Amino acid sequence: MQLVVYLLVYPLLWLVSRLPFRALYFLSDGIYILLYHVIGYRKKVVRDNLELVFPEKSEEERLRLEKKFFRHMCDIFLEMIKTLGISKEEIQKRFSYTNIDLLLNLEKEHKNTMLMLPHYASWEWVLSLNIRIASKGYGIYQKIQNKYFDKLVRRIRGKYNTTLISTRESRKILQLAKESNELLMVGIISDQSPMVSRAKYWTDFMGIVVPVHVGGEEICKTNDIIPVYLKVEKKKRGYYEGTFKILSENPTEVEDYKITDAFLRETEKSIREAPEYYFWTHKRWKHRNKVPSNL
Repeated sequence: MQLVVYLLVYPLLWLVSRLPFRALYFLSDGIYILLYHVIGYRKKVVRDNLELVFPEKSEEERLRLEKKFFRHMCDIFLEMIKTLGISKEEIQKRFSYTNIDLLLNLEKEHKNTMLMLPHYASWEWVLSLNIRIASKGYGIYQKIQNKYFDKLVRRIRGKYNTTLISTRESRKILQLAKESNELLMVGIISDQSPMVSRAKYWTDFMGIVVPVHVGGEEICKTNDIIPVYLKVEKKKRGYYEGTFKILSENPTEVEDYKITDAFLRETEKSIREAPEYYFWTHKRWKHRNKVPSNL
């Protein structure tokens, strides 16, 4: 059945990836109408999240944010598919960086880096960063249950020489890379909600206490990898700009969870600047009522 679903869907994805951008965004507008106005995909989740995080905003303000978010979500979904057919020249034009010298200087010092980013603006096109740097790129991700789509995602995200590694195998592979003296850059999205049973750390995020992932910080401290936050701004439709910020120059010496806290504070700044570009369909605050009594 997995293969049947893949064979039915893949030709459509391939066709979409070959569309010119004007047609791509025309299609995105149509999908927005279908998802938001007809199906109402996760509209309640988005609405509840916005009300929870922005109680000071009026209902009218939150409704405008909600609609802007859904338009953006449709854009990034199609942009992800477009990665199949986009050229290296085109993606470099559409995703630029303000201070890439920060990474290049760390490479000159032979320092490994971890790129920490949230589900904000465009995270798929960040993978094109490998075109501009010398480090071996690794991306930590959650495997997809359908093995054929998992292979496709690996191919799409590996287009620019990024090696995807699952969360389960990441520590072992990165340890081997370190032992072989390989210069590496690891990418990880760190704003998901962990399972309560596995949560090691609870803290404030957008004014609400929730469990947070600390795996990125642990990898940095174990392997002496420099954590770097990537702030992504959407300049206009289909164009993004990234800015790097070092979260700690000495990760092995930092108090536990301080790197995680620094990442969350930067994420909050991005969200407050332009909240419509955060991925509000995630149930990020679903465990807020399960805070341990000892906190």
